[in-house]
Amino acid sequence: MTVVDLQALDAFKATQKQGWAHFTPVEAFTTQPAARLVRFAGVRSGQRVLDVGCGTGVVAVTAALQGARVAGLDLTPELLERARENGRVGGVEIDWHEGDAEQLPFDDSEFDVVLSQFGHMFAPRPDVATAEMLRVLKRGGTITFSTWPPELLIGRFFTLVSSNLPPPPPGVSPPPQWGDPSIVRERLGAGVKGLTFERDIMVFPTLSPSHHREFMERTVGPMLKLVATLEGSDPARLEAFRRDYEKLAAEYFEANTLRQSYLMTRAIKV
Repeated sequence: MTVVDLQALDAFKATQKQGWAHFTPVEAFTTQPAARLVRFAGVRSGQRVLDVGCGTGVVAVTAALQGARVAGLDLTPELLERARENGRVGGVEIDWHEGDAEQLPFDDSEFDVVLSQFGHMFAPRPDVATAEMLRVLKRGGTITFSTWPPELLIGRFFTLVSSNLPPPPPGVSPPPQWGDPSIVRERLGAGVKGLTFERDIMVFPTLSPSHHREFMERTVGPMLKLVATLEGSDPARLEAFRRDYEKLAAEYFEANTLRQSYLMTRAIKV
């Protein structure tokens, strides 16, 4: 059994909180998948919906525009600021919370639907996050999320980044594990029924793999951390990483587009 150092875990979460503060420009590429996730979940008007790791609120606002009563939670205040603005422009009322997916500030069985788009997967302890998401979901309610498979572009990207950074604290699981159906099935376990998987593609317009890499370095938490770590201490290693990343991205690049496949999971709480 892995012993969890809670102080190290808190420090890890603080780094995550700061690292995702520059993510807002990625919103343009997550907006269409948000509609796909809400449709896959079968969100209906009047339902009580929670968006875990809501980021800039694209999923929460999409659900609210369909008449759902929505709460959104994220660790990073800068993203919640953008989410509030998106809700205001959309003319919808959403209950926004700054908080942790491993300690949801909601009552048991409060929601009809719990959603997460590339969000809960960054909670360091999957068992804790899973238990919390199921705790706040009503019996017969739907849990639905989008994640990155480990064997495809973004999953491979996270593996490449992590190989160039100091290891996380013991007990922290790699986010792309949430993109493996066998692991998802094990994590949700007997708490759900009707487990269903589907795949879709996020399209990312860009001029070249190097343009994409520079964009990621300005916006995505793990890339920001890697650049900050290596830029002064090991510039040669940073340049090698950049070459490796562009080589990886080139496998998925064609006609000024990167095609990023992702996995959607849906299940019913028993």
